[in-house]
Parts: sequence; C-alpha cells; structure tokens
Amino acid sequence: MIFAWMGLLLVIAVGFVVFPLIRGGHGAPVAADTTPAVLIDQLNEVQRDLDRKLISASEATAAKLEIKRRILAASRRSPAEETAATGKGNGLMLAAGLFVPVLAIGYYMLMGSPEISSLAYADRQAERAEQQKIYDLTEKLYARLMAEPDGGASEGWELLGQTLYRLGEYERAIAAYETVTAREDARSATFSMLAEALISAEQGIVTPRAEAAIDRAVELDPDNLAGSFYKSMALAQRGEEATAHDLLLSMLNGAPGYAPWMDTFIAQANQIGEKLGRDAVTVADFAEVGGAGAGPTAADVAAAGEMSVEDRAEFIRSMVDRLAVRLEENPEDLDGWLRLANAYSVLGEEANAVSALKQAETLLASLSPDDPRRDAVAKALSEMEK
Repeated sequence: MIFAWMGLLLVIAVGFVVFPLIRGGHGAPVAADTTPAVLIDQLNEVQRDLDRKLISASEATAAKLEIKRRILAASRRSPAEETAATGKGNGLMLAAGLFVPVLAIGYYMLMGSPEISSLAYADRQAERAEQQKIYDLTEKLYARLMAEPDGGASEGWELLGQTLYRLGEYERAIAAYETVTAREDARSATFSMLAEALISAEQGIVTPRAEAAIDRAVELDPDNLAGSFYKSMALAQRGEEATAHDLLLSMLNGAPGYAPWMDTFIAQANQIGEKLGRDAVTVADFAEVGGAGAGPTAADVAAAGEMSVEDRAEFIRSMVDRLAVRLEENPEDLDGWLRLANAYSVLGEEANAVSALKQAETLLASLSPDDPRRDAVAKALSEMEK
C-alpha cells in the first residue's frame, strides 16, 4: 500500500516537471525582464547610504556607475541567446525529470525501508536542542537590551551581534552592531565586526557601506588587524591589487613575532600576489620560526654538558647576551624579559635582573589585573630590593 501511494505521488511530481517542458514555452523572455533585481536593489542601497552620509558623493557615484554597467551588460543579451539557453536548459531538465526518479526508486529498493527510523535525524536531536537553547538565550538578551532605559550596554549589543553572526542571522547582527557604532564611544573593533557582518551578508562582496565601516575602524585604531584585512579585500575587489598586497605585507612586517593571524594574511597576500606575478611569502619572511634565539637548543645543552666549568660559564653568558640582544630588537616580548631576569638572577647579577623585571612590569601594566605573572614579578622585585 505504501509503495502504491509512493508511485502515485511520484507520477504526479514527474508530471509537474515534465509536462511544461514537453509543452514548451511561448515567447522568449525579454532581456530587460531578466535583469537581476538585486542590481536595482543595490542602486537603492547606495542612495540610502549616501542619504545617511555613510559614504561620500564620489564613492556613491563610482558605485552607481559600476552597477549601471552591470545592468547595461545584462540588457545587451540578445533574445536569440536567451532562447537558445532556455532550449538547452529544457532538455537537461527533461532528462533530469525522468532519470532522477528512476535512480531514487532503484536506490530506495536496495537500501531503504519505511519501517526504519532516520538515525541521522535521531542523532541530531541533541544538536537541535542546543541550537534552540542558543536561540532562546539570544532572544532573551535582545529583549533585555531593548528594555533598558539607556538603550542597553554596548558590550551587550556586541555580544548579541556576535551570537547572531554565528547563527547566520547577518541582518540582525548588523542592526545590533549599528546600535553601538552610532554611539560616540564606539570602539574600532565594533566597526570591524560590523564590516565583517556586512561582507558576509553580501557573500564576500565589500560594499561601500562595509568599506565605510572598515575605514572608521582603521581610523580609530591603525593596528586593527581585521580592519586592515578587510581593507585589502576592498582594494583587491576594486582592482587595486598592488595596494592591497602592500597593505598586507606592511602589517606582516610590523608584527613583533609570530601570531596565528599571520597565516591568514599570508594566504591572502599570496592569492593577490599570484595575480601580480609577485613572489610568494612565508611566515619565515616575517617572524622567527620555532622561537630562534629564545633559548638553548638540544645541541647547545649536549655541548654544555661536555664543557669545563669555565667554558660552561662562558657559554651560558653568551646565551644570556644573545637573549638580551634579541629583546632590544623585540622589547614587547614579556616572557623573554622574564627569562632574562631569571638568567641574570642565576648568574648573581641582581642589578641586571631588577632592570629586566622592571621592563616586564611595564609590559604587564597593560594586561589583565588577574595575570598571575604580576604577583611573580612583584614578589621577585620585593626580594631583590630589600
């Protein structure tokens, strides 16, 4: 009985697909009618951004010219081309309409059974429940922020935007971020998060609205890595690949040492550089690989074990001096200063150890008050200055 109903439904479904194709269409579509509505929407969006002063008049003019060029290109497609494309498409659809049901029936006869429950669906129940929980918490956060008399804390709106972004609700994430960017105390990071949401909503296209957010992020903080990365995307999409490549390399050259974000910048730089015919770059071009100079290697330790007391002391002194020289070139290395202070302490050079600890103390001032290294440095300085 089940298979009879399945067969009837299958015949009806195939009929809906095949009958219009056999009957054929009357009148090829006019090119003007097939112009993507999204292009018209983009023109309106540019005008709205201009009215809200999110972009300048020159940027709006350039964007409108590009959109109109695309509309003109679409309108030049001849009716003959449209008819030919439609004919080929009908043939493929007709073949698919007949072949796919036959394949589906054959597979189901071999592998399927209406009495067996869907294991994949059952396995995903916990995932679905967790997803629903996140949605519920998100809605509660939104309701609480909306109920706040002062408009809600900026941190709350940023958290809401990040959560909505991860859920794929880009438009709502954009609205959350814009609540914060409209405030006078908006941070650079908020503008770059807004830009990211705008770009994702346009499937990777950097619109004038997104670029305005990027420029504001970089204006507030020139070292904003996300802002610089998305700016390189905007430049590359405008055809300014050389400028985009130079921007990425300048950020990489300014890195004090290796950091995970460098991998993304290098991949982007090489993708753009390939179009320009420039040499590929690697992490080794911008940072020491493996922490060279941070301490003795296995070979160093083995060699030290075979030295006399005097030679070993000289060897240790050379390593300490190497570390001190490296820290002069990279003074932001907090752990390096702590290692150097410990080395000086072992050598009995308390004055140098105190100097290294004070450098570390200066760097710790900009970090979290809960950083455990604060207490360690304070205790060491207290003992040495007695």
